[in-house]
Amino acid sequence: MTTTADQPETPGIDPAVLPAGLARRLAGYDWEGVDIGCSSADVFLLRAAGRPNVVLKSEIAGAFSELPAEVERLSWLRREGLASPTPIVFETGGGRHFLLMSALSGSDLARADDIPVLARVEFAASALRTLHAQPVAGCPFDHRLENRLRLAEARMRAGLVDEDDFDDDNRDAGAQELFAWLTANRPQETDIVVTHGDASMPNFMATAEGFSGYIDCGRLGVADRYQDIAIAVSSIQSNFGAEAVAGFLKSYGLSAPDAARMRYYRTLDEFF
Repeated sequence: MTTTADQPETPGIDPAVLPAGLARRLAGYDWEGVDIGCSSADVFLLRAAGRPNVVLKSEIAGAFSELPAEVERLSWLRREGLASPTPIVFETGGGRHFLLMSALSGSDLARADDIPVLARVEFAASALRTLHAQPVAGCPFDHRLENRLRLAEARMRAGLVDEDDFDDDNRDAGAQELFAWLTANRPQETDIVVTHGDASMPNFMATAEGFSGYIDCGRLGVADRYQDIAIAVSSIQSNFGAEAVAGFLKSYGLSAPDAARMRYYRTLDEFF
């Protein structure tokens, strides 16, 4: 779908709500709706001859919007020299948030079919080791359990928790029952690191040459290491199977993962 010189064609977005300055900037681009990553926002890859590819994300502005948090975290990642998209423009108009950013090279690790599975999980393990090694004191985003449980409860009360999407282990439980379990079984947070927050395979980009960056970073913050390990292992198991999980854990350097923490953080993820 090709844009015109004056008004871009915006599949899935009413052109009338696109902020005027952003519309002018995007004139002449071809728009392609994509589902790279695990974002709940509308995501578009934009291409134009002689201009760099860019990505536009848009979501309804509201109490549970994630794009304002994502632009802050992308800016932090760039300041820290960590591979991630560069935010270009963040605007709000017509009841929606819009985040324009640079496009990363390659494919997400769930679908990078030109890369062997073992290499993909090794890229993910290396990317998480790098992120987890960042100084906690230098990260301004606190996603420890006190804050995450508060947000999980708020999302539940707002009707945003999709019980039909629960993992098989939790299918027979409702959101209220699971939240009560999370409250009663809250673990000690003894291994605090800088986490991605949603470390599933679609949220890591790579080429055959190596890792190219973190995406969908709106939940990045200081938290227990198992916030990332649990989600990464669950995603790898779902996408690639047990052998790939073993390869990931070996590459990450975790020989005996804590089963209780794995279960806890997988259950917490049902609320997001």
